Amino acid sequence: MKNIWTIAKREYDNYFSSPLAYVVALAIFLPIGIYFCIIMFATSQQALYGGSSAPEATPITWLFIFLLIFLSPALTMRLLSDEARMGTLELLLTSPVRDFELIAGKWLGAFMFVLLLAAFTLIFPVIMNNYVSPSLDWKLIIAAYLGIILVSGALLALGVGISAIFSNQFAAFFVTLGLFFFLWFMVSLPASYLPTGGEVLNYLSLSTHFSQSINNGTINLGDVVYYLSLTALGLFVGTTAIEIRRWR
Repeated sequence: MKNIWTIAKREYDNYFSSPLAYVVALAIFLPIGIYFCIIMFATSQQALYGGSSAPEATPITWLFIFLLIFLSPALTMRLLSDEARMGTLELLLTSPVRDFELIAGKWLGAFMFVLLLAAFTLIFPVIMNNYVSPSLDWKLIIAAYLGIILVSGALLALGVGISAIFSNQFAAFFVTLGLFFFLWFMVSLPASYLPTGGEVLNYLSLSTHFSQSINNGTINLGDVVYYLSLTALGLFVGTTAIEIRRWR
């Protein structure tokens, strides 16, 4: 566990020593901030005409995950592929660090960074709460942020696993982005056209579990198992890829 934490802290600190962290943060906070202003402006305009409904924070959490689909590959693409390109991966493989500890540490470092970004977005529900009577449904918000934790962990684990396969960080980026695009947008598209088997495709969809369930305040065991399974799959693929590199 000590090795995992040491690697995670190093990777977490590395994000802030490069422009990548600030570019990703800007790419997340700017659209969410604009969207938040639009929601509040529309709500205030409706209130002037006596037909206002209370604003909700769930569109903010949905937008965060939607942006993360496109931005998380940038956070994971260099974690191991760049180590392989520069030759520092061989040094790590000869150090007293297990393959799983290396993968888990890299994943945890990226995960802590995304959780920091998610924590900053809590300011938007807090501001909304000051303009709503009665207060916002905080159980719904907690469920939505639990969904952010589950989805972020799964995305980053898959990204780390793919980064461990490639020696080129741009190849890792595009393969990861393609996988996320497929799991979020494409996998469930044929479900409505199939007489049978559509439930399986919907279950495999990243967006179905979050958008139609967790982000609406409903946490099912199947949703949790789905995201934890993707996380375990990503870490397993990454560990296997490192073991293969070790024995080449």
